[in-house]
Amino acid sequence: MGVLVTPLVTEFGRHNPPTGLITMAPTKQEILAASAGWVAVTLNVLPDLGAGYLYQRRWKAYWITSALATTWFVLGAALAQDAGATEELQNQLAGLGGLAALAAGTAVEAGVAVKKARSAG
Repeated sequence: MGVLVTPLVTEFGRHNPPTGLITMAPTKQEILAASAGWVAVTLNVLPDLGAGYLYQRRWKAYWITSALATTWFVLGAALAQDAGATEELQNQLAGLGGLAALAAGTAVEAGVAVKKARSAG
């Protein structure tokens, strides 16, 4: 035997339906402003390749960083095909330096983006 439950309707609610849609989902700026800047910076430096952008839910920045890293790997592989032993070491150091520069650049950008979102917000 079930119990019949009727919703409570007040006189005010009956004559004044909601006028607009109320959403609870945060905006992209709110997500970015709420993220910890140091986490985004650290994730972009240590695992590299834009992991901090995943944390910030910044997909476009992540895919741009991934494309740059992939291009850097492909370019390094293409240039290293006819390299000797000494040139191979130089190529590896240049590749590592390029990835470190990419990590540093994305880390700075992620930190600046958090600061900008918080000041706008």
